[in-house]
Parts: sequence; structure tokens; C-alpha cells
Amino acid sequence: MNKTSLTALLAQDGFSCTCGRKHYGLLKDCAIGRNAIPDSLIPFLEKYNIRHPFILCDGNTFRAAGEQVTALLNRAGIPYTLHCIGREKPAPDEKIVGEAVMFCDAACDGVLAVGGGVINDTGKILAGMAGIPDIYIATAPSMDGFASATSSMERAGLKVSLPSRCPDAVIGDAAVLASAPTEMIRSGVGDMIAKYISLAEWEIAHLLIGEYFCPVVADMVREALDTCAREAEAAVNGDENAVCRLTEALVLSGMAMNYAGLSRPASGMEHYISHIIDMQALEFGTPSSFHGIQCGVGTLLTLQAYEKLRTVTPDKEKALAHAASFSLREHEARLRTQLGKGAESMITGEAKEGKYDPAKHEKRLDKILSVWDEILTIAAKLPSSAELTAFLAKIGHPTSGTAFGITEDAMREAFVLAKDIRDKYVLGRLLWDLGILDETAAELQM
Repeated sequence: MNKTSLTALLAQDGFSCTCGRKHYGLLKDCAIGRNAIPDSLIPFLEKYNIRHPFILCDGNTFRAAGEQVTALLNRAGIPYTLHCIGREKPAPDEKIVGEAVMFCDAACDGVLAVGGGVINDTGKILAGMAGIPDIYIATAPSMDGFASATSSMERAGLKVSLPSRCPDAVIGDAAVLASAPTEMIRSGVGDMIAKYISLAEWEIAHLLIGEYFCPVVADMVREALDTCAREAEAAVNGDENAVCRLTEALVLSGMAMNYAGLSRPASGMEHYISHIIDMQALEFGTPSSFHGIQCGVGTLLTLQAYEKLRTVTPDKEKALAHAASFSLREHEARLRTQLGKGAESMITGEAKEGKYDPAKHEKRLDKILSVWDEILTIAAKLPSSAELTAFLAKIGHPTSGTAFGITEDAMREAFVLAKDIRDKYVLGRLLWDLGILDETAAELQM
């Protein structure tokens, strides 16, 4: 089986894997290509028995594809409820979910989410809550959540991944996708190249803490990465075929998360750097960019840190001394200063997890020392930060946070605090366990 063939994957009801599990992709249908909206919309509505869809969009996405969708429904005589979010840049928070719930009336028996990441995530939550089908119509290849069963939202100031309904079908019309703002296409590339980090950290977490790892799923994502690398330049230049291939790679990334049953194949340290930036923007109004752009910059920083890691000789005494001098109270104060109310959920999470407990730290440290050579082997497979910087610069993707208004100090702080976003072992935790997180951050080129 060609692991990245969406047609082959969608034709199966999951597949039994050499890792010992049976993988389920959850996405049932996908139409990406020329005339995908007029050719697929009505057949998909009929297939999923949607007689009165709830259309969720914003002003920009209505103009991009919503007008075409409503025109098709009008010609077919299909009634619908349309809710166009009024905010120019709707945030993925409690307000947008509540707004969608309030406007989705009792007659609606399916969701048509027309837009980008925020619209998609909101539609998935709404469909899951209501127990109705969900069809996603993409207006830009800007992120990898098309076909995932989670939604990235801000809850009580903390960026969280909420379980939600995977779309039953995804539609990506070539003309619509290629007409998206170039920065949104670059965002999709940034979200894809982040997988270099997430795959390495998934493998390291398997090695260090015994976390489940599937090499077959990892290989699927690597193939999608290869597609992204081949098509990125043509895609940002508006080539319809290239944009479609990029979109397929993004869909496959979301399916990989479903196959694995967790976000590891597609999300690591670089995503948490982006989440810190988003949380600060929500709390303090500081600058931010598209999620994928932030992930791309976070990937460059994390690659630099892995390069630093490969020069390190672990020093157990130094690591133990660093942990002994660590003040959890001071760290919590730092979180509150940097993140505001979002820090409280992170502090509560740490109280349950206890990763800073000295005994737990020493146990992890001993394991790190015992498998150090294997960690270095995984890190050595990563592309260099110089190579990836050149790749991103070639397509006009920002290569530092300063390009979208983030100061160097703020980027370093985001790098240091990223380890506290989730109960997930990422590079920041490894550097902290070794007692070198702050010194590594200080050496990063921003």
C-alpha cells in the first residue's frame, strides 16, 4: 500500500499495523482538486443525509467559498441556516463555540464549516456536541487540522486540544485554495515542516518514557513532509496542482494523529512555542501570526537547540544541582507574569503531574544517561537549522519572530515556557532535566 495515498487509506475501514494496533483514520471522504465544491458538495450532503445544513463561516471565507456553497444549495432547493461570524479575526475560544451553538437551530442536521483552522475547529466541536455530520470546506491550506479529531482552542486562557468530531468529509477546491492569501499558504508549509520536530520527539519519548510509537504512522508523515518540500515553492506561487498536493499532505497529517490516537505525529515543542505566543496575544494583546507561521519559526529555534544538544556531554551532578536549586514558587510566578490567567491551568496541571519532583527527575535523568547515544542518533537525523532557514526564506516564510513583531527576549521566554503547556515529554523537558534549558535558550539565534 502506498501509505500516503488518500484514496487507498479512505477505502479501508482502518488497517492492522505491524505496531500491533488497528489504525482508524475517521475521515470518510475527501475531495481535493479542480471543481471539488460543485462536483462534491451535493453528493456529500446526500451521502450523509444532511437536509438542512448549518453553514459556519466568517466574512472572508464566505466571499472565498461560502457564496459558491449557498448558490449551489439555492439551486438545489436545499434549505440552510447561515451564520457568518462578525469578528474580523475570530479567536478560537469559548465565545466562538457558544456563538455557533446559539445560532445552530433545531432544524440543522449537519455542519458545513467553510473556512480555515478556527472555523474547522469550531465546526468539529459543534458537530460533536450535536451528534450530527460535519463537512469541512477548506478555504486555505493553512494548517494540518483538516482531518483530525481534536480542536485547538483557548480555554480559560490556556491553549488546549479538545476531543471533537473528525469531519466526515473534507472538500478542497483548487481554485479556492490557490486564491488564498500567500501568507496562509506559507502557514500550511510551516505547520508541515514542524513535523521534523514532532516525529523526533515522538521517538525520543518512546525511548525515554516508553510512550507508544508507530513507525508506520511516522513514515506516513515523513512522506507527507517530502511532498511539502517538493511542492512548497510552487504552492506559494499559486500553482493549483501544487496547492492541492500540499493540502493532501496536511490532510494526511491530521489522519496520522487519528491513526496514532494522539497528537505526537504532528505536534511537539515547536507547536507549544506557538501556543505560548497565542496565549500572550490573547492575554496582553502582543503580536502574533498565523499558527503555522509561528510553528515554522518555532521549528527553526528547536532545530538550533537540538544542534546544541548534540554538542553536550551530560553531567549528572550539574543536572541534580540545577534541579535542587529550582524554585517551583518562583517558576509559577514567572508563568503568571508571562501568561496571565492562562498560567493557572498550567500550574494546576503541574500539581497533578509533578514533573519537577526531585525523585522523578533523578529517575528520568538516569534513563537519559543510559540511552544518550540513541538520543543523539535520533537528533542527527534532523535537518540543519541552516538548511531549513534557507528553505523557508526561499518561499518568503518568516525565519524569526521579529518578522511579525515578537521581540528576541519574548521568543526566548516562549522557548523556555513551552515545556509546561502539556503533559508531554518534549525537548524543553529534556533540556531542563539536563540542567541546561536556560543556557540553551540564551544561545539561540533569534
